[in-house]
Amino acid sequence: MVFYGHGKQISPEEHSIPSLHPGEILVKNRYTSICGSDLHTFCGLRNEKMPTVLGHEIVGEVLAFADSGVHQDYLGNNIEIGDRVTWSIFASDPNTQLAKAGMPQKSDGLFKYGHALLTGQDALHGGLSTHCILKKGTAVIRISEDIPLPVAAIINCAVATVAGAVRLAGSVAGKNVLITGSGLLGLVCSAICKQEGAESIHVADLQQSRLNQAVAFGADFVYNTATNDALVNAADIVFDMSGSPDAMEAGLAALNIGGIAVWVGAVFNTRKVQVDAESIVRRLITVKGLHNYNFDDFVYAVNFITQYHQKFPFKEIVSKEFELVQAQQAFDYAVKEKPLRVGIQINE
Repeated sequence: MVFYGHGKQISPEEHSIPSLHPGEILVKNRYTSICGSDLHTFCGLRNEKMPTVLGHEIVGEVLAFADSGVHQDYLGNNIEIGDRVTWSIFASDPNTQLAKAGMPQKSDGLFKYGHALLTGQDALHGGLSTHCILKKGTAVIRISEDIPLPVAAIINCAVATVAGAVRLAGSVAGKNVLITGSGLLGLVCSAICKQEGAESIHVADLQQSRLNQAVAFGADFVYNTATNDALVNAADIVFDMSGSPDAMEAGLAALNIGGIAVWVGAVFNTRKVQVDAESIVRRLITVKGLHNYNFDDFVYAVNFITQYHQKFPFKEIVSKEFELVQAQQAFDYAVKEKPLRVGIQINE
């Protein structure tokens, strides 16, 4: 299902499955969830090369390998045809300077699934498709079929991104944590911080319904900023998952001396954040930004969901499911209703 640009219909196209290049894996897509960045592109808030095949929160099954012999995933586990797998949202050359520095998501020549130009020779690289060809340099991990498909789909984006944010914050054990934004990133962050031993978890958002969900994902205190609830003013770590300048400014003000702010949500154009430099200096505040994640974060995400997908209500994050041919309706619904996630079942 091909996206031609904002305001245009997502339409079906048929493409032949090409011969695989060395190191590639052919996967049958089983499920795709619509991420916030997909919606930004759909609504014209983010520019991509067009036409494209949207969708990067994908889970699938191995159909074929380019090479003969024994095949192993990123963790060294043997993988075979029929195995369920998740994979990094990017393919990256491990020999680049940035990859060696722990930032493979920013390497030269990076390829990103769900964000690439569709061509006659390279069309199978997004979630809104029956198949996907995993390129060399992609971290592929075999996962348990006990994980529901809608939950497995979010591992390689939302969960891995939050894992990276928690890594940047250092240990959250025994810390007072504030999370601004209780979309899926915020909820996952709450769950991970709970498992990592945070002393208290505070979640702020404009929507009461999402705050109610946050409690089930481990939040100890919630704040409805639409009703001017005062935020906690003694946070050791603040994660911003909203991208709202107001939220980021409020988070900085809430930090203790020596506090750390990790900003994740600011991936779209908005007004500039106002920073009181003197306050940052005198309170010894650290601000870190994260875009996407590295392979260690991806491994953490797989392990976290494998262990805890039943402890937290991850199975409730998808509010409605559509078939692949209903992709346009799925995006329209996501824009109108603003659920945590909309799911695309791929049964072809």
